[in-house]
Amino acid sequence: MSLIEKIDKERLPQHVAIIMDGNGRWAKAKGKDRCFGHQEGVVSVRKVVEAATKIGLKYLTLYTFSTENWNRPLEEVHALMSLLVSSIQRETPDLKKNNVRLMAIGNMSRLPEDTRKALNECISETSVNTGTTMILALSYSARWEFVETARLLAQEVLDKKITPNDITEAVVSDHLTTKNIPDPDLLIRTGGEKRISNFLLWQLSYAEFYFTDIYWPDFREEEFYEAILCYQQRERRFGKTSEQLI
Repeated sequence: MSLIEKIDKERLPQHVAIIMDGNGRWAKAKGKDRCFGHQEGVVSVRKVVEAATKIGLKYLTLYTFSTENWNRPLEEVHALMSLLVSSIQRETPDLKKNNVRLMAIGNMSRLPEDTRKALNECISETSVNTGTTMILALSYSARWEFVETARLLAQEVLDKKITPNDITEAVVSDHLTTKNIPDPDLLIRTGGEKRISNFLLWQLSYAEFYFTDIYWPDFREEEFYEAILCYQQRERRFGKTSEQLI
């Protein structure tokens, strides 16, 4: 029996974010190079997106390529960019069929032109879809996002559009790359590490964390459902007491 049957559809997280870790270590354990792990990781992306649509999840953010990943060996970076292009082009028809909308956050100016082109075409073709929204965090880091947000707010102060006293939590949120996207309720990290690696630091302030030793290429539908079930067993108080939630 699939774990999906145990999930309470009335208590789903609205937004799940995933740090997809362990592709390289998975491949190394099998005597393969890291690129083989990334290729198999794409299969896990497809399976998890399908699982998310089956339960009616509204938002799914995948940490696809961090700002720090640009420091990896050039050959691996090129392979990742090429894999990203081919994967987006191959998956676009299924995204449209499954009513999935694609979005992206991050410093897109650093992406190769063919990567940006494939990404923008898929975003455009799926923009009318109303099911699960899949957000790719590409060339993204939270510290980069904070700096960009600070620059935007500083410029608005200089332009006399706002004053320093106008800057509130809501105003900051409205200037982040995730504007109009609800903060994640659940963060999943695969691969055994227990850190958030410069990912959505502002947005994850009240998220529940789920860490698993499973490498990303082995993380599929049932593993995703298990994380959702774990989330549903937790009490989210947001600073209140248990009694106040009754």
